[in-house]
Amino acid sequence: MTLPEIKILSVLLITLVMFIWGRWRHDVIALGALIACVALGLVTADTAFYGFGHPAVITVAAVLVLSFSLQATGAIDVVAHKLTPSGGGVMTTIASLTGLAAVLSAFMNNVGAMALLMPIAIQLANKLSIPAGRVLMPVAFGSILGGMTTLIGTPPNLIVSGIRAEALGEGFQMFDFAPVGILVAGAGVVFIAILGWRFVPKRERTDAEGFDTGKYLTEVRVSEGGKADGMTVGELDQALQESEAEVIGLVRGKIKVVNTRGYERLSKGDLLVIKAEPETLSQALNVLGLRLVDNVTPPDLERDEEEDDGDEKLPPHVDEEFEDRPAWFDRKVTAYGKSTLRGGITSRADADAVPRASDNSEVVLVEMVVLPDSQLIGTTAADLRLRSRLGLNLLAISFEGNQRVRRLRRTKIQSGSVLLLQGEPDALAQFAANAGCVPLAERTVRVPSKKRAMFASGIMIAAVAAAAMGITSAAVAFTAGVFAVMALRVIPLRQVYESIDWTVVVLLAALIPVAMAMEQTGAADTLVDFILTYMAAGNAVIALTWVLVLTTLLSSVMNNAATAAVMCPVALSTASQLQVNPDAFLMAVAVGASCAFLTPIAHQNNTLILGPGGFKFGDYWRLGLPLEIIVIAIGVPALLFFWPL
Repeated sequence: MTLPEIKILSVLLITLVMFIWGRWRHDVIALGALIACVALGLVTADTAFYGFGHPAVITVAAVLVLSFSLQATGAIDVVAHKLTPSGGGVMTTIASLTGLAAVLSAFMNNVGAMALLMPIAIQLANKLSIPAGRVLMPVAFGSILGGMTTLIGTPPNLIVSGIRAEALGEGFQMFDFAPVGILVAGAGVVFIAILGWRFVPKRERTDAEGFDTGKYLTEVRVSEGGKADGMTVGELDQALQESEAEVIGLVRGKIKVVNTRGYERLSKGDLLVIKAEPETLSQALNVLGLRLVDNVTPPDLERDEEEDDGDEKLPPHVDEEFEDRPAWFDRKVTAYGKSTLRGGITSRADADAVPRASDNSEVVLVEMVVLPDSQLIGTTAADLRLRSRLGLNLLAISFEGNQRVRRLRRTKIQSGSVLLLQGEPDALAQFAANAGCVPLAERTVRVPSKKRAMFASGIMIAAVAAAAMGITSAAVAFTAGVFAVMALRVIPLRQVYESIDWTVVVLLAALIPVAMAMEQTGAADTLVDFILTYMAAGNAVIALTWVLVLTTLLSSVMNNAATAAVMCPVALSTASQLQVNPDAFLMAVAVGASCAFLTPIAHQNNTLILGPGGFKFGDYWRLGLPLEIIVIAIGVPALLFFWPL
């Protein structure tokens, strides 16, 4: 063994130990490995950052953005709602959710698919009176399995394709992974649905979000042509039951009806007061064609203010100027930093106080909890004139205990109330500081937009089609999709960059030169010699099986993308020495890297369910180990059939 081989294998061994130790983040460890390789002369300074421009890394970042756009616009909510069972037993529910997770993760980031389905899984588990973990772990594993079926389903597939392109001149196409991936994923999903879920330990759920806001009280309008248009109140109530929401009031014209009758028929413009969980609010809005009253453009705000002020059934004092309004509410509202407030103008006097936002301004949603000493306690949105003076929209409010049903902007704010506010980040931050509120931990509350959802879906379909048909490379196709998302403002520009998991980008970019060094120094050939001599006895089928097994084991203790980057040179060298088809071995790496089931650190989805499922570190192997055995038993014959040696 030469000195360069000893150096690179030592770096890889230390890197693997650091990954298993888990005290440092994966991206930090990967950067350390890259710097060590440069310092030891294994990677030149000129090629050290080659990975940051690698097509696989660019594609991963672009797919993350497009996946997030599907989530944020509500494009996936209708699909999830229609395909998840509203009734049925445990087996039917787990089979449906696990299968849906696998399908979604084939075309979007599997972490995004899991985040989308996790609230639904918890709700259905509660309805079935079973521990949430018995539904969450199957869904998490299903989303991991589904990722192996397409090029963009998971980062390891992109890494494998990129390394193949460098070694053989051309990468894998969009659906080259499908024949083996569908068989393996299908077998895994069937096993989980029929028997596997029973292996999941019964654990009490710990707090999934770190806080509980309870149900939101919010107002929605019936949209023309939406599903709710023409339904009776009773029919709408029945439809909302699936989202655990309920109608508690109706405003038609200037008449408020608290005790609604089930036979009253809804029409365009009717305003409904509903209670809904934050996690299911988006689903209810999207499926039934409803819209939040204040989630409108500035010209509409003025009209809605006038409509709201005409409510005859509300106490008269709220239309008067609020005498005890805190002094800071009367300050002239100007620009914060580089952005200006976005809000409706209700009078000429307010025109100077709240300037119109430019087209480049950004509006976000934030949940805030009202502190016990807040100046907001006992006031209402109408008292404070949040919209006209501060450019903020109160979209929903959650509070403990019973309270008389009023219009949302007339509802008194209490200590501990949770407010869902819409506005510009700087304005929201100043409001929280001045009013005595604390923004809650970040949690996505999606307000669906049919137009933006159509844009997001069309862009993703076009990008997949362009890559699948060979019109251009995957990197270019999905980067073009990101440009379209930005140009059409499908999501706020800030969220384009926030939606990228930069730790994954850095991890991949740092390990690609390390993997190249492993091949260039001959260390990969040395490892292959050991495998062929002592483990495979020169047999190609046994060697293929060992590559799959070793990749599977590595992916359980280190990041799956890092596993793919390390194992690809080994796979190529093995195929070269045996003089067999290298694609079979590269596909074995792709399958094995996607089988991260044994530990909570093996995959982000495993970590995501750790708290909500109440799991311990050793709980994952009980379902993960038999699942990996099934993957290997199905995967090896499938690889030999579709990618013959």
